[in-house]
Amino acid sequence: MVLALFIKTFLVQAFSIPSDSMQNTLQRGDRVLVDKLTPWFGSTPERGEVVVFEDPGGWLGDSPSSGGFGAAVQDALSTIGLMPSSEDKDLIKRVIAVGGDTVECHKGGPVLVNGEAVDESDYLYPGNSACDDRPFGPIEVPEGRLWVMGDHRQDSLDSRYHQNLAGQGTVSEDDVVGRAVVIAWPVTRWGTLPVPGSFDALAGPAAVGAPGAVALVGAVPLVLWRRRLAASAAGRIDMRGPAG
Repeated sequence: MVLALFIKTFLVQAFSIPSDSMQNTLQRGDRVLVDKLTPWFGSTPERGEVVVFEDPGGWLGDSPSSGGFGAAVQDALSTIGLMPSSEDKDLIKRVIAVGGDTVECHKGGPVLVNGEAVDESDYLYPGNSACDDRPFGPIEVPEGRLWVMGDHRQDSLDSRYHQNLAGQGTVSEDDVVGRAVVIAWPVTRWGTLPVPGSFDALAGPAAVGAPGAVALVGAVPLVLWRRRLAASAAGRIDMRGPAG
């Protein structure tokens, strides 16, 4: 029990999928294992990852407790990480944009991150559009926050639907419990949850290039100045001749 409690707190925790918002990637009733270790080493969520996060406030309505002996047993087992808690108010979505990104989606078009179209064919629910039910943006995601969306786009109350709340629909990285990495149950659906390759091709925020260019321009004179100092010092040493 002590080992299980340690694993749940620092390493891996089980979560149950309560809705259809992440179909077909995740089905209602799936049990996923969430990696809680990497954030301890300073890792932050990246585009394309499926993450579990605490309700930022107002995303989930008040849900009545099921009560009874079954709920009590489930809560007892959830304490040591053997089952998901019946009281947890957590959500699971896919990270579409991170701090510094500009994200938008217009009716009939794809999701755009920093002006580039995201190929969502690998995970978007069959027959769904990218955002026809709720177009948005452009929105600049604040640093330290995330823009998240469900894979079953027309059945997901995600960032698009909470822009009137604090954070304007974004989720704080501090609210992220961890990254969902494995479907553990049922056995017939076992599999990993990798990041789609389409996210690897996306460029970073446009503003990122400016400081780098400025730094390069500033570095060139500094390097030349140092070289002149080194050459001057070498000349002085040569003129003095060997020491002693």
